[in-house]
Amino acid sequence: MDKTIYNVLFICTGNSSRSIMAEVIMNHLGRERFKAYSAGSHPRGEVHPMTLEVLSDQCYDLGGLRSKSWSEFAEPDAPQMDFIMTVCDQAAGEACPAWPGQPITAHWGFADPTKVEGDREKQLRAFSHAQFQIANRIRLLMSLPIEKIDRMSLQTKLRELGQQRDA
Repeated sequence: MDKTIYNVLFICTGNSSRSIMAEVIMNHLGRERFKAYSAGSHPRGEVHPMTLEVLSDQCYDLGGLRSKSWSEFAEPDAPQMDFIMTVCDQAAGEACPAWPGQPITAHWGFADPTKVEGDREKQLRAFSHAQFQIANRIRLLMSLPIEKIDRMSLQTKLRELGQQRDA
């Protein structure tokens, strides 16, 4: 049985909501096969309170979360990534650092819940919806027989997952 643990980096501009959600969800659901991290191109410096609220409501472990720069993961002593996913459109369009080890990359765009205006309930629904979509996409990734797929096919499959529109 394959015991490979795959490192995954989720990137968003501010690293305060979507990428943090992806890190937490992947570490929970994929703890036997995946180790997730998150970072931002221009980190906000704090995790959005509604991100923490939504994840806490789902009983995810929130220990050690922080908003951090993607430059931490381009350093020579950083964990080598197997996969890097951008989860916001703005980060997908930015020039990324040179990632050691040539990880497989894909863009998985999700609507930014921090941009939703309105009352608290409307905003909370947006965060919950983002969490639901991210969890679904991660489950699809985890269902792939990664060790049996060649690199080019895996790259294609991950990019196709990013094109899916979640309900």
